[in-house]
Amino acid sequence: MPAVAFNHEMKEHWMSVTIGIDPHKSTHTAVAVDRDEQPVARLTLPARAGQTERLLAWAEPLDTDRVWAIESAAGLGRLLAQQLIAAGERVIDVPPTLSARVRLLSSSRTDKNDTNDALSTAIAGMRHCGLRVVRPDDQLVVLRLLADRHHDLTGLRTQAACRLHVMFRELIPGGARLRVSAAHARRLLDGIEPVDAVSSERHRLAYEHLADIERIDAEIDAVKQRIAAQVAATGTAITELHGVGPVIAAIVLGQVGDISRFRTRAQFANYNGTAPIEASSANKNRHRVSTRGNRALNHAIHMIAVTQVAHDTPGRAYYLRKQAEGKSRKEALRSLKRRVSDAVWRQLQLDR
Repeated sequence: MPAVAFNHEMKEHWMSVTIGIDPHKSTHTAVAVDRDEQPVARLTLPARAGQTERLLAWAEPLDTDRVWAIESAAGLGRLLAQQLIAAGERVIDVPPTLSARVRLLSSSRTDKNDTNDALSTAIAGMRHCGLRVVRPDDQLVVLRLLADRHHDLTGLRTQAACRLHVMFRELIPGGARLRVSAAHARRLLDGIEPVDAVSSERHRLAYEHLADIERIDAEIDAVKQRIAAQVAATGTAITELHGVGPVIAAIVLGQVGDISRFRTRAQFANYNGTAPIEASSANKNRHRVSTRGNRALNHAIHMIAVTQVAHDTPGRAYYLRKQAEGKSRKEALRSLKRRVSDAVWRQLQLDR
């Protein structure tokens, strides 16, 4: 789609321009809106080398006081967002759900296409002042990458271990115990004498699965060392909280990013899903468990809480006290998770 020309006579009346971008793997669509939320220009360009220079050249006549609103600037639009920031532009991140809501509530922009999506993104970026301002990638992004790598490796190890257990079940009566180390698994395999071609092939495949586990274990150890070094380099004191090791700290720091965007501990709890959701109706006031929020961060907080319950800590005392008050184990753990969330928020605020 070619760029649409704009009215140069209108430029002097604009306070500022918001440019919404609907990013895709192969193309990006940009729509610029004025302060009255009226589209003044649009452009669709291929996603390839030189995309940023072309966007800047297109936007230069619009207004120097411009803001770029990119849908999913932490996902599909990450590269473009970082390129615009490197060029000195201001960029905000618009969640896809927000831009979709703007489009659906509009009486004239309900059709689902790239232009309307970019227009809705621009309007959402103009209306909502609480959207995340995109910053240049820094050390916290490194932590997030390493934490994601650790998560992927543990998933691969679980898959390899499950396949090895299947082989053991068909090679040894009763199989092997659920938790078996690589060294113990090798001793078991060394003691097996195949009796036919089928068992010989199973035996060989079991060794291959074991080799996968040993390789992944070595990679996990290497990633843990890199995570520990990066966490120490941040100077954070979050590891002083009981249950927070380098991996959990990397997840928390990488997922939270700039803690200043959460002004209160309630906002932080809502973001990580430890705050209950109100489900009241008529005269009934009730709340239910939240399944929203950042699930990776919620899992990290869950692991902190579980670790505290397993040891003689103030967290365990709080957990037992909630049970004594009549709460079930799950309810007591949810209460502890909210308490942990508050402690994490306070420590991250102190780290600033």
